Amino acid sequence: MGASAGQQAGASKESSLTLERGLALLQAVADAESEAPSISDLAAAIGASRAAVYRLLVPLQARGLVRREGSKVRLGLGVLRLAANVLPQLRLAAQPALRALAEQVGATAHLTVADGAEAQAVAVVEPSWTAYHVAYRVGSRHPVHRGAAGKAIGLPADSRPWVASTGELQPGAYGVAAPVRGVPGLRASVGVVALEKLDGDVIGPHVLRAAEEVAIALR
Repeated sequence: MGASAGQQAGASKESSLTLERGLALLQAVADAESEAPSISDLAAAIGASRAAVYRLLVPLQARGLVRREGSKVRLGLGVLRLAANVLPQLRLAAQPALRALAEQVGATAHLTVADGAEAQAVAVVEPSWTAYHVAYRVGSRHPVHRGAAGKAIGLPADSRPWVASTGELQPGAYGVAAPVRGVPGLRASVGVVALEKLDGDVIGPHVLRAAEEVAIALR
């Protein structure tokens, strides 16, 4: 006989709890800044028994997400393989909003992500109809506190919703950017850059809308 609805619901709930604990365990390993946590440390961190931690580690080890060194646990190289797929997926999700922004404003649009103290352009879309525009290379980096793209990343929620800059990264270049908000773990901005002066009061709302569309696409 097949399992009852109650049994199926119970199994589903148990699987969900196991997944949640496994993710909490992986996060606890990642949060250790220097010395690798022990099994006891991890058990305390996620509120589980040592036996439960051992069980949860098995599938994580099998996928290379963690590795054990005696009683210590460190992140595995499998995390790097997952991380390598993050930027391509960010680019794909951001493309429609960036394309619309570039065509509407007539300036090069970009998604910029914070990486420590630096800001990195991870997606760039150039307008198709302008006589000339800024060629902005994917992978370009600059200090996160300089330029509209970097400054927008750390823009306080109670301040103006976008920021403009002039010549901070390249002489004669103008930028307007807005932060991407509401995506856990992501510090990013959407902006435009041009070789002619951009009116922030006119361009700002378009950039802000594109940033909101990118945030929705990434959630």
